[in-house]
Amino acid sequence: MRYNVVKGANKTIEDSPYVIQNPEKYKKNWSSVFKNNNPICLELGMGRGHFLIEMAKLNPHQNFIGLEIDPSQTATAIKNIGLQKLPNLKILCQDANNLANYFSKEIDTIYLTFSEPWPKKQDEKKRFTSLNYLKIYDRIFKKNKHIILKTDNKILFASSLENLSEFWYTFDKVSLDLHHDERNIYNVMTDFEMQYYKEHRPIYYVDAKYKD
Repeated sequence: MRYNVVKGANKTIEDSPYVIQNPEKYKKNWSSVFKNNNPICLELGMGRGHFLIEMAKLNPHQNFIGLEIDPSQTATAIKNIGLQKLPNLKILCQDANNLANYFSKEIDTIYLTFSEPWPKKQDEKKRFTSLNYLKIYDRIFKKNKHIILKTDNKILFASSLENLSEFWYTFDKVSLDLHHDERNIYNVMTDFEMQYYKEHRPIYYVDAKYKD
């Protein structure tokens, strides 16, 4: 699925009250942004924001931050929010490599929803579940770590399970076909997922946790 280039994306991002322009200013103080101490959930690679927006609406007692490096996708997410008032939702148009500059022991859950799979061996360090990224997450999670991943890519899923195991995560739930799982796992679909569902693609899912 390809995204169109959005004309004036940077201006849309600059003018949006949902976008935090200088996130490093709020490191160790994100409670001041949301004006509460509710749990903070972070989605990496939020795309057009459907998942994040729905999660924020369905879970008003949790705070949500979406990170997306692409300005056009970020601008589209802003437009999808429209006139809705979601005080528990913020957006960062930033690079995930810099997460440790923005957060310090403040994140409760990380959502990885249909991230770029980078299937080639030489690109595996770019995957959001690579060992390099898991080390970054260790610096931004609170005491307990919680990652929820969904993907249609077998290579990404297999490498994710391997790397999470190496970091001593345990798997609370694993599914090789989320939409037909008899456990009825709680699920809010993304834009990609809606299309994949129509195409009858199996969705791989893992809910991974590490508790001190």
